[in-house]
Amino acid sequence: MTEEQKSLQWLSNILDTLRKECPWDSVQTIKSLRYLTIEEVYELSEAITAGNYDEMRKELGDLFMHLVFYAKIADDEGRFGLSDVLDGICQKLTARHPHIALPDREGNIQAATQSSTPKWEQVKMKEGRRSALEGVPESLPSLIKAIRIQEKAAGLGFEFPNREMAKAKVDEEYSEFIEALDKYHANGKTAQKDAEEELGDLIFAIIKWARFENLNADDALARTNLKFTQRFKYVESKAHASGRNMQDLNLDEMETYWNEAKTVLRKQQE
Repeated sequence: MTEEQKSLQWLSNILDTLRKECPWDSVQTIKSLRYLTIEEVYELSEAITAGNYDEMRKELGDLFMHLVFYAKIADDEGRFGLSDVLDGICQKLTARHPHIALPDREGNIQAATQSSTPKWEQVKMKEGRRSALEGVPESLPSLIKAIRIQEKAAGLGFEFPNREMAKAKVDEEYSEFIEALDKYHANGKTAQKDAEEELGDLIFAIIKWARFENLNADDALARTNLKFTQRFKYVESKAHASGRNMQDLNLDEMETYWNEAKTVLRKQQE
């Protein structure tokens, strides 16, 4: 048994015992774990964005425990077990990589069945989907959802032929947004919906252009959110250190502390 297999067996044995003896673990259901799993995913995301590998290791452990826990609960209900989950993903990976020689369940390498790399979305459509966009969860955050929609559409050839056209689309959408914004300023709430629609088109176009430049808009925004938060908290700390609240600072003082935060935090990250 490999070290990985020993660790997985250890976790499995612990969860089996907890399901029987722990008052909390024994009453959990698949539905009761759902929101906790979402929290774990976001905590992992924060660790990845911050580049904190120690926290990433811990959060991966928490998430891995949740995945095994779901399988244990389903097994108790007679629905499926952990081996069914793992066999299912192995079968899917094998079916989606016919151009690569992969091991079977017994560890024997199976010959590739085709020489060229398949088009992923076409492979998924053969699995029974009516639309390539069916695989995009409705509940995804809007920015990530836009990226996934674009990636899946591109997988079927619905894409600009080059980055120049992608950038031109941004310029076009920016002009349309400014025009809609002018109407909004002139007409008020009656034109608000149109302005918001054009803003959405602009953001969508920027996300697409970023993809052509091999940039992930969600990763970029996550880092910007983190950077802004760190700098803002620095300004707050300077205000508190002087015996005042943030709202007691004037704009010049805020800007001074903000620029100071840029220098201080940049040095801390070097």
